[in-house]
This record gives sequence, C-alpha cells and structure tokens, in this order.
Amino acid sequence: MAKVVVFNQKGGVGKTTTTLSLAALLARRGRPPLVLDLDPQAHLSSISGVTVEEGRNSLYAYYQDAKPLAELIRPGGAGWSIIPSHLDLSKVDSQFGKGPQALNKLNLGIVRENLNTERPILMDASPLLGVLSLNGIFACDRVLIPISADYLAINGALQVDRTLRALDRVLKMSPMRRFVITRFDARRKMSADIEQKLRERFGAELCESRISENVSLAESPAQNCDVFTHAPSSRGARDYTALLDELEAVGFLS
Repeated sequence: MAKVVVFNQKGGVGKTTTTLSLAALLARRGRPPLVLDLDPQAHLSSISGVTVEEGRNSLYAYYQDAKPLAELIRPGGAGWSIIPSHLDLSKVDSQFGKGPQALNKLNLGIVRENLNTERPILMDASPLLGVLSLNGIFACDRVLIPISADYLAINGALQVDRTLRALDRVLKMSPMRRFVITRFDARRKMSADIEQKLRERFGAELCESRISENVSLAESPAQNCDVFTHAPSSRGARDYTALLDELEAVGFLS
C-alpha cells in the first residue's frame, strides 16, 4: 500500500487539513489509513482527539527509546489510526543528526514492522526541512505537496521541487509526486494566474482538483473534527472528495 508524505517547506498551505481530510475520507470508504504526525506542533494529533502528555507516548519514543511503532498507534478521528506527535519531537534534529542512519530510521521501522501491508500510510510532515521531514520523504513512495493560491507559494513550490529532485539522487528513486492548489478563490484573478503558472511548470503533476477557500474547512479543526464530520455538504468536503477520486484514479494511494 502507498506511503504518502504531505509536505511543503512553507507553512499555512493546508498541509494538516489535507492529511486530515484524506484520512477521514479514506476511512469512510472502508480503507482507514495509519496516520503519522511528524510535526512537533501536534496539530493533527490534537484534532484527531489524541493528545499525549509525555513524549514517551508519542512518535518521539520510537526515536529516543527504540519503542516499536506498533506500540505507539492510537485510535484517532473517525475510524483511522494515528501515531501522535509531541513537542519533544522538536529535539530529534539536535539529538540524532542528519546522517543516513537517522534519515532512514522511520522507513526501517515501517518496513520491519510491516505497517503498510494492508493499509495506506499518511504522514503529516513538519514545514521545516529537518530530520523529521526527511524521515517522511525517505519513508514514502508518494509525495503530496499542497500549494496555497498566493504568489509567494509559487517560489515555495519551486523550492520544494528542487529539494525533492536533489533527494531523488540521494534515494536513487523518484517517488510519485502531485501538487495540489489550496485556498483557491475563483473570484480572484490572481488565483487563476497562479494556477496557470503552476500548470506550465508542473504539467500533469499538478492535480486538476483544487481546494477552494472555505469556511467549513477553517472551522472544522476548532471543532476537533474533519470537514466530512463538521460539514459533509460543504464546498470543502466536495473538493477533497474530488481530490481523493483523482489521486485514486492515478494509483497514488494504492
């Protein structure tokens, strides 16, 4: 099954919302994923209803104490499972460095424990290009890059693309990647201009589906739930349904 990391070096692009929404919809379709929260801010863990008080109950315990990943899995959200994050994860960069052993640690654990033989894995990466994000990239075979519809995001997307191409040479492989535009506002000419520029640059790697600016998407995290639970008929729910349909059609999640 697919191992997908949701990654962008720019914050505020809808990375956590995208991970949450895809996890929720996969669960509703009978394919509940395992979600890994790689962001020390732990927003996804909190929204999923899994808040851990100590790092030893989070993904940090895998790095610090070699605790098996399977022992850290918790039920979370509407049917999926999650390995939660904790602020202690912010120590990983300074404690373990950036050598090959540290960067491949998550991948080794997933493979050793056969965690994705029966279900897809979604990883919500930190917006910083550090050990945690690189662990997600080294462990994945798919990369999904949300890009918000603003001009600064274009430069951010190009930077991500350069980073991933450089890592392809290190990994000696090229994970399938897709870019998806978020916070799209059809009323603004700027949004259409940005989409055109991104499509010229990334071609078929840019999803046809777009995630519109939507109140329900903004409200649902405050309710500690996904958009399909909070507002199943909303534009946000429809947009993420279209995105998942598109990703499944090209084998991105299989």
